[in-house]
Amino acid sequence: MTESANPDAACGVLNINEIMKFLPHRYPFLMVDRVVSMTYRQKVSAYKNVSINEPFFQGHFPGLPLMPGVLIVEALAQAGAFLILHGLPADTVRNSVFLFAGIEGVRFRKPVVPGDRLDLECELLKQKMRLWKMRGTASVDGVPAAEAVLTAAVVPRGEPA
Repeated sequence: MTESANPDAACGVLNINEIMKFLPHRYPFLMVDRVVSMTYRQKVSAYKNVSINEPFFQGHFPGLPLMPGVLIVEALAQAGAFLILHGLPADTVRNSVFLFAGIEGVRFRKPVVPGDRLDLECELLKQKMRLWKMRGTASVDGVPAAEAVLTAAVVPRGEPA
């Protein structure tokens, strides 16, 4: 991981090993498999491959496996974290955590099922102090599955939100 990113640069693909340098999440709660593209503090595109092996499918629902909506929103938030964390100094990333502060206007449009590739796009709307607001859209095969406006805070590890 570089010490900081060039603010004018568009960033390329991040694989799972690079993703885990930024996000503290691990299986079964890591919801981003690849970052496809990113424009510094503007937009990020990523995806999650949805597999029947996901532990939540055992109970949601037997015989009708559907990805829970809250996990779709979580996947959007994890993708959105790259808009903020990528470009911060490496020691800040290591010593900070990205936390939900609010969710607005959530709409679920299409069920997400095993075998789907959940495409995640987040666009930064505004930033004020340590709060960041972004619009997120999750889609499957170009059809929106969920959308929301997410607010998150970057706080030092160990500090209450």
